[in-house]
Amino acid sequence: MRIAIVNDLAIATAALRRVLQTVSDYQVIWTARDGAEAVAKCAQDTPDIILMDLLMPVMDGVEATRQIMKHSPCRILIVTASADKNLAKVYEAMGHGALDAVDTPVLSGADSVNTANALLAKVGTIRKLLKQPSSTKIQAKKSTSSLELERQSGLSSTVSTVPLVAIGSSTGGPKALATILSQLPASFGAAIAIVQHIDDQFSSGLVDWLRQQTVLPIRIAVAGDRLEKGTILVAGTNDHLYLKPDLTLGYTKEPINYPYRPSVDVFFKSVAQHWTRKGTAILLTGMGRDGAEGLSVLKLQGWHTVAQDKDSCVVYGMPKAAVELNAAVEVLSPDAIGTTLRQNLILNR
Repeated sequence: MRIAIVNDLAIATAALRRVLQTVSDYQVIWTARDGAEAVAKCAQDTPDIILMDLLMPVMDGVEATRQIMKHSPCRILIVTASADKNLAKVYEAMGHGALDAVDTPVLSGADSVNTANALLAKVGTIRKLLKQPSSTKIQAKKSTSSLELERQSGLSSTVSTVPLVAIGSSTGGPKALATILSQLPASFGAAIAIVQHIDDQFSSGLVDWLRQQTVLPIRIAVAGDRLEKGTILVAGTNDHLYLKPDLTLGYTKEPINYPYRPSVDVFFKSVAQHWTRKGTAILLTGMGRDGAEGLSVLKLQGWHTVAQDKDSCVVYGMPKAAVELNAAVEVLSPDAIGTTLRQNLILNR
């Protein structure tokens, strides 16, 4: 895999090289000391993945990410001295197309092995995404007991009368989510569930950042939670969020080898299986096909399904797959999606 490193510190570049050299087919094809140099080099020789620092002279990693994704798009992993201390910039970069973020590995000390392994794990996941087949079947989470389903059927018929908006997003998703959620009033009368491809290290920070964009209460979904009208729940672990037969939320590791975590398809298909009321499902910008099959299943059940339009996508992958499956009733920009939700759903609690 062809990798580029963008970092203004020679010691950080050396650390990244050293870690990458432990994998035989990882090749560093070029390095850059600032974002402007990276933009120029990427236009001449686009790598499979860029390890992009955030804080650099001349041009920072956020602006470099924006320009690269606009002119020479490729996979970008933010690698910075302390991702937790720069969350606002991390999410801004993700809004422009960065896939994930990780701390810069250290060469010595107690944390050296852990930080190196964390970087390799992130790069390995992106490598899987690059090799992901065009279609991967994801089965809905099945109940293990027909007796349990029978026992819970009465509960389902009452709880699921709450209107539901289910949203899946990936690369560029934070920005699209902020645009949509910022348009929803405090009186919004539907429950909202969001599955964003993001490492659990950053899920709490994402919720904190989105909290500044919306008047609605928003928090991480916890196992056992119920979807509540007027509340936004966000998938918060590296396991897959799904809806149980009793209409509570849970997390599952299966499918264990699926590179998109948490999976939009797993959640959408579990909702199709257990949520009896028709709702609205939205698939936003992102790489790959995750969520397209689930959106198609929901459409077949009478849901109003929406895919983000090509012009507004950072990566026109997941919505494109949905359009190709004829899974979307509408194809809209995030601005138009927010307007549609505000106009079409019950606004009074």
